[in-house]
Amino acid sequence: MNKPILQKSKAITIFLVFAFGYFISTLLRAINATISPELVLDFDLTAGQLGLLSGGYFLGFASVQIPLGYLLDSKGPRKIVSYFLLLTIIGLILFSLSENFTSLLVSRIIIGIGVGACLMGPLTAYRVWFQDETQQRANSWMLMMGAMGMLFSSLPVQYFLPSVGWRGIFLFLALLTLICIFLIIFFIPAWNINRKNIENKNEGSLSEVWNNSFFKSLVPMGFFNYGGLFAIQTLWAGPWMITVSGYTAKESAEGLFLIYISLLISFFCWGYFVPRFSKNINDAKKLLKFGAPLNLIVLAYIIILGPNAGAVHWAVFVVSSIFLSLTQPAVGLAFSLNNAGKALTSFNLLLFIGAFFLQWVIGLIIDISVFFNFTEITGFRNAMTFILITSFLSYLYFIKKVQN
Repeated sequence: MNKPILQKSKAITIFLVFAFGYFISTLLRAINATISPELVLDFDLTAGQLGLLSGGYFLGFASVQIPLGYLLDSKGPRKIVSYFLLLTIIGLILFSLSENFTSLLVSRIIIGIGVGACLMGPLTAYRVWFQDETQQRANSWMLMMGAMGMLFSSLPVQYFLPSVGWRGIFLFLALLTLICIFLIIFFIPAWNINRKNIENKNEGSLSEVWNNSFFKSLVPMGFFNYGGLFAIQTLWAGPWMITVSGYTAKESAEGLFLIYISLLISFFCWGYFVPRFSKNINDAKKLLKFGAPLNLIVLAYIIILGPNAGAVHWAVFVVSSIFLSLTQPAVGLAFSLNNAGKALTSFNLLLFIGAFFLQWVIGLIIDISVFFNFTEITGFRNAMTFILITSFLSYLYFIKKVQN
């Protein structure tokens, strides 16, 4: 199979430009964890509304994943990612001007739609332009840049909140997104892929993706394990530290900073070492069997500790979740080049629908617990227990499927 592999210098430039876009995407994904006290104060939000608002990002993101797969395979990442980011700018401006919960939610959904191509676009490009053995490394280092985006959503955002407010921060992010669009237009190559030289004329289909046995084995884990991880690290870790652990808003931002810098370092190390021991789908399966339960053990310990579990414990939780990052590049490698975009975006659909659902459900469980006269602390523990049980059952399903 002939692939249009790019020279190293060109590949590095492409990686850095796409990484900048993903940096913005994850910063926006996680920023509500830092500004949530401000939003709750300004709009008198309940826990359920806060979860729904933050989950709106994931809902918008998920809603475009299937058509995005077709668009990426046919039009290429340069056009699609830059066009989508224009929607992000619109969403950011609308969010900064919002005066009620409904406009916040609609704006948040538009932002999610706009950044929907910021990871799958690059991964589709890497699948074609990069060597197969570098897929895991490129994926891990993209996730590292994503962790950096989340890192900047914590203390840096908290630092500027008193001076410019959350509205000013969102306007600045709109400007940053515009710069990213120009970089993509100037530095990302056109999608001149002659598929007749790559594979046969079969362009692949969604049914081929969803009927693949390996893909099906990962469906519950993508929804509950990965979705639950996103729900916690991008929102509920912050409120847990404030409500359960007794942190101030500043201490919570410092805790988030610790969580995200731990994630960044772990992805950097993971990206350096993982290509040495995970070169194909079988290697990924073996590592997932061993590593996927580790974060569940940590989560169970956090639930038991309750108010004694703080930033350090959540940092250990997200770092122990790093084995889940094996799933996306493995899914890409499981399919032909013609179907890579569809496979990756289909899997991303699961992740972000799961993140939306679980981010909202965590808030609902907290509200319901309080309604029945339990404390908020008990509500948080109940919500995390729900994540633990559903994730463990999803892991057992994966084990059963890959052993058949």
